[in-house]
Amino acid sequence: MRGDTAFNESFATFVQTEGLREWRQSRGLPAQDDRAQAMERGFTRLVLGLRERLKALYASGADEPAMAAGKRREIAAFRVRYRQWQQREWPDDHRYDAWVAKPINNARLLPFGLYDQWTPAFGVLFQRAGRNWHAFYASVRELAREPKVLRGQALQTLRHDAR
Repeated sequence: MRGDTAFNESFATFVQTEGLREWRQSRGLPAQDDRAQAMERGFTRLVLGLRERLKALYASGADEPAMAAGKRREIAAFRVRYRQWQQREWPDDHRYDAWVAKPINNARLLPFGLYDQWTPAFGVLFQRAGRNWHAFYASVRELAREPKVLRGQALQTLRHDAR
């Protein structure tokens, strides 16, 4: 879908994840280690939390010096939350340490959430299609034909139904 990165990337992520799961199962292979995916989801949640805090700060109408100070505080607090999470959940895994240590700006925060924003919605569509790939693809094509606003509303409802 041209112009809808979140839709496209979430769809691709869902198809990759579910396709790999089915492929492994069809060959009698053990399920893929979900540990790495769980860590990625947790880190993404932390980053998205930072994005939301910064978004609220930017919308606050604070002057430039207050905005800059607020941004520094939010990023410092994010680093503390990250370290606490990492030490509590993944004490021997430091894959995100370098990312967190580098300067954080809006451009570095932007990609987070795009690749999996709607994956739960696609999961619901797949279940409703009876886990049949042809029926699922037909549902996705129908959804893709909707105007972006309506498609977003439908995906939001589907994501809510996934909970």
